[in-house]
Amino acid sequence: MYLSILNKSKQSLFLLALLMLTHCSSPTDIAEAKTEAEKLLQKEINKENVHNLFLNVYSPSLEIDWQYNYGKFKNGEAVTAANPFYTASIGKTFTAIAIAILVEEKRLKFEDKISNYLPEEIMLKLHVFDGKDISKEITIEQLLQHTSGLPDYFEGETTDGSPNVMEQLFTDQNKHWEPLETIALAKEKMKPLFEPGNGYNYTDTEYVLLGLIIEEVSKTPLHEFFRDRIFEPVNMVHTSMHLRSSPLKKTSRLSEIYVDDFETSSMKSLSADWAGGGLISTASDLIKFQHALFSGQLISVETLKTMQNWIPETYAMEYGFGLRKIAFRKLFPTLPDLTLVGHSGSTGSFMYYCPEMDVYLAGTLNQTDEVKNSVVLMVKILSGIYNTKDFDS
Repeated sequence: MYLSILNKSKQSLFLLALLMLTHCSSPTDIAEAKTEAEKLLQKEINKENVHNLFLNVYSPSLEIDWQYNYGKFKNGEAVTAANPFYTASIGKTFTAIAIAILVEEKRLKFEDKISNYLPEEIMLKLHVFDGKDISKEITIEQLLQHTSGLPDYFEGETTDGSPNVMEQLFTDQNKHWEPLETIALAKEKMKPLFEPGNGYNYTDTEYVLLGLIIEEVSKTPLHEFFRDRIFEPVNMVHTSMHLRSSPLKKTSRLSEIYVDDFETSSMKSLSADWAGGGLISTASDLIKFQHALFSGQLISVETLKTMQNWIPETYAMEYGFGLRKIAFRKLFPTLPDLTLVGHSGSTGSFMYYCPEMDVYLAGTLNQTDEVKNSVVLMVKILSGIYNTKDFDS
């Protein structure tokens, strides 16, 4: 879902970047950069379609720790930093890191065939292309990098015109989806797009398969693996798999998610996301995860480097193993030469690290119509910090 929104927004992103350059002031120090960031957030929350937003900006080297939450629930209650939000496709990074943990334990390899770990009933006719069943050629790294050629059960086109899962989310809002149901829909109602390794197609189908592999190898339900191997070690006490588990500590209610003017947070059909984006979290928990990841606490520096084997994705973006890279200069040539590494979600959620500045960002606009603006917001905030006298660029 996220990629289709971005593809439709390439021209908009370019124009917004240009507009940003001509209408942004240049903060002189970090304090002024913080004030400018607050103005940007106030502008976002004043939009008619943005009902709540969350943002954390953190940098240990620059001594930055900004935490913001704006907006209200439909009943008028104000949101707080304690209200978690739906992270959408940010969850793909967690699934990818779970695979990396198993790689480091030598329980599997990135280059392994997925048929080594998945049962025959899943593998049979999973990938039929030009009349040949080539399912057993698919590797784990191809699933991680969206190069398997498998269709996307969420937004892919069905062969008989029946609704995909995205359409069914709204027509059957009380349906609780199981992972095998989404795989079955992709197999029975959709066609692969290309042979494994011969292209790029962003698809949640691959990440459901990765979740099933994690469960098979670890002999542990995915939500428990996340809890035991990621959430507990990193102290992510307000993070859980939506509709499938509870956070480590009592947590406030989920902030409201909007698709245009339709509020979706209570829909049980969101269970269709699972390993492709079914987590709820807070901005502070996501910052903890990022810091642990990029400081070598979750996986080694060498493994993280392997996961940053970038291939072209879309405008100004590249994709690795459950990680996305945004290059400022590709977005617009006069922007600072900075990159963001992390992931985004279709709800306007984001979780990124800027290695050149040692700055972490996490948050959401909780509105699918604001995905492109979430990217521009990060670019503006980082550019503001970069241009201050406090940052030695």
